[in-house]
Amino acid sequence: MKAEAFIIHLGRAEARRPQVDRLTATLPLPVNVVDAVDGMALGDDEIEAVYRRHLYGPRYPFALRKAEVGCFLSHRKAWQAIVDRGLDAGLIVEDDVEPVDGSFEAALALAMKTVRAGDYIRFPYRSHTDSGAEVAKAGEATLVEPAHVGLGMQMQLVGRQAAAELLKMTETFDRPVDTTIQMRWRAKVRILAVRPPAVRQIGHLLGGTIVQKKSKPLGEVLSREVKRAWYRLALRVAAIGRR
Repeated sequence: MKAEAFIIHLGRAEARRPQVDRLTATLPLPVNVVDAVDGMALGDDEIEAVYRRHLYGPRYPFALRKAEVGCFLSHRKAWQAIVDRGLDAGLIVEDDVEPVDGSFEAALALAMKTVRAGDYIRFPYRSHTDSGAEVAKAGEATLVEPAHVGLGMQMQLVGRQAAAELLKMTETFDRPVDTTIQMRWRAKVRILAVRPPAVRQIGHLLGGTIVQKKSKPLGEVLSREVKRAWYRLALRVAAIGRR
């Protein structure tokens, strides 16, 4: 199988560069560093060319921040690289991820053995997400087809056909990239997930998030939580209706 790794890294996030170097040295695949799209540097015209609110149902209740648009475009760059390089699959890794010794190697080996051209295999870092029917197993590593796809884009193994399909369906978008992936009925890809977790998120050890967030009044915080809960419920109902 022809496969390579793609580490998404924003140049101005200098505190994360040592982790990029560590990943480059330890990942068991040829590594490419993808220059992440800096959302804060995007102009209004650039954002309007790709982002539209309320394109699809269920409606996503929040406007995207510039950083979220940049994150989405960065993952699109990685998908495009998989297609352009004619790979069978690409391992996409964000720069605040740390593989768990032992379990990661087994999980990646199983994913590489199982992946098809149209597959998108998640490596969640939370143990309580992405539960589902078992698809493949080797030792302690298991691949499942999750009943509900979890959030997060820390690491994924993406087949070439899946990358092409994702590019096609996200020429314009209306919600964050991980929430878009949750709408599995929109893309002709098979979504699988690794269990148990084989990676850790270590952004808190690398200077925290690069997204600047302002404190919000309590009323706004509560309103957002209600809207977020409503959206999660609407998403699950939509998924059930399309099975």
